[in-house]
Amino acid sequence: MGQRPTFADASDDRLIAEVAAGSPAAYAVLVDRWAVKCRALAFRMTRDMALAEDMVQDVFVKVWTKAELFDAGKAKFGTWLYRMVVNRCLDEARRRKPDALPEDYDAPDDAMNAEDLMADASERQRIRDAVATLPERQQTAVVLTYFEELSNQEAAEVMEIHIKAFESLLVRARKSLKALMEEWSQGGQERTA
Repeated sequence: MGQRPTFADASDDRLIAEVAAGSPAAYAVLVDRWAVKCRALAFRMTRDMALAEDMVQDVFVKVWTKAELFDAGKAKFGTWLYRMVVNRCLDEARRRKPDALPEDYDAPDDAMNAEDLMADASERQRIRDAVATLPERQQTAVVLTYFEELSNQEAAEVMEIHIKAFESLLVRARKSLKALMEEWSQGGQERTA
């Protein structure tokens, strides 16, 4: 009897090639490997878990139906996948127009304990409010760099811009955030987001 292939230890490049050839087993491994990371990225960009889950599901449907479009010579699989998630989030943001962050929004952070979360809640809210005031591309750069911890090169690839353009975007975002946080510290916080 023929044995079904297992893909648990396979590289992402091999898995996506198998998905392009129609392998549901390889697809399941890719989904298991990447769904949580993609959901976290989408949540950080949308601040809505149900919406993030729906968008990630849409992205994984595209992975299944468009797997043959992946080109390992152009990007790593993770970069290609994150680009799809970011693009889906940006499309949704344009469609909906940005809403204010929910007051109870709290980005997941496994490294913090409950006391840390309570002690830093006010500062985190101020940072979220400040990031929400940034232009869309600057928000994306900040999320990819500081929340998703991508390198500048990886984040630039996800955003489909040159590294120098990404670095300039990130510098402008940092300057804007610094100025806004200083303004709020001196004169009280005005929530515009």
